[in-house]
Amino acid sequence: MKKLLGRTHDYLSLIRFSHTIFAMPFALAGYFIGATRPGYGFTLKTFLLVLACMVFARSAAMGFNRWADMYFDSLNPRTAVREIPSGKITPRQALLFVTASSLLFILSAALLNKLTFILSPVALIIVLGYSYTKRFTPLCHLVLGLGLSLAPIGAYLAVTGSFALLPLLYSFIVLTWVSGFDIIYSLQDDQFDRDTGLYSIPAVMSRGKALAISVVLHLITAALVVVAGVYGQAGFIYWTGAAIFTGLLIFQHMIVRPDDLSRVNLAFGTTNGISGVIFGLAVVLDLLLL
Repeated sequence: MKKLLGRTHDYLSLIRFSHTIFAMPFALAGYFIGATRPGYGFTLKTFLLVLACMVFARSAAMGFNRWADMYFDSLNPRTAVREIPSGKITPRQALLFVTASSLLFILSAALLNKLTFILSPVALIIVLGYSYTKRFTPLCHLVLGLGLSLAPIGAYLAVTGSFALLPLLYSFIVLTWVSGFDIIYSLQDDQFDRDTGLYSIPAVMSRGKALAISVVLHLITAALVVVAGVYGQAGFIYWTGAAIFTGLLIFQHMIVRPDDLSRVNLAFGTTNGISGVIFGLAVVLDLLLL
């Protein structure tokens, strides 16, 4: 049992399972936007399948990212302790995990409806393809944001089988939000990326300019939050959550400076994790209670 728990911990650490918190609240928002539309409603089967799609797609993406980056991770002192470079998980085991997660994602999508099944390989191409973008473009942050932005519109499609503007607005919120804070996170490796020929916005320009781009992306995020609230005729709960979310966007830019990266993890993980949960919960409660 102890060995099994240890292996489970290794795989959860491989995919940084705790970071599922970034996209999960928005997947739930997309689900409930669909479920509260006239003619639709909450069904446990669809709800659980949406959660399964979210978990399996992200597990495949993170596992593949660790496999694709294992050479670079082994060279970087910050990442050399990760599961593959340290030998806790072999490259073959990681690929088997990615394959299983990908197949389970496609199966879960197939059990939802025809459209989600047809689009599931496209989603996989995006979330797996991100791992190679740092080889050739500093816009890799936007590709990561695009991958996570599939959560709200994907969950909405799972319920309704059709596209709509409101969940797409939430997808754009996720796109700019994630891209902005991923730039902050990548500040830690800007010199390493330059030395090894990898691309990121901090690696191709100064830290100050990279942070400025992150600010612009988060200003767009805040504007989209307002647009989504107005378009969706949101109530008090939504606007309260939106205010907290926006305040935490501002906070993370206050605590990270070009000459002081000591609080990058606080900005990247803790602040964004809290803000995503609060805002996602506010969206859901506003839909259900008002």
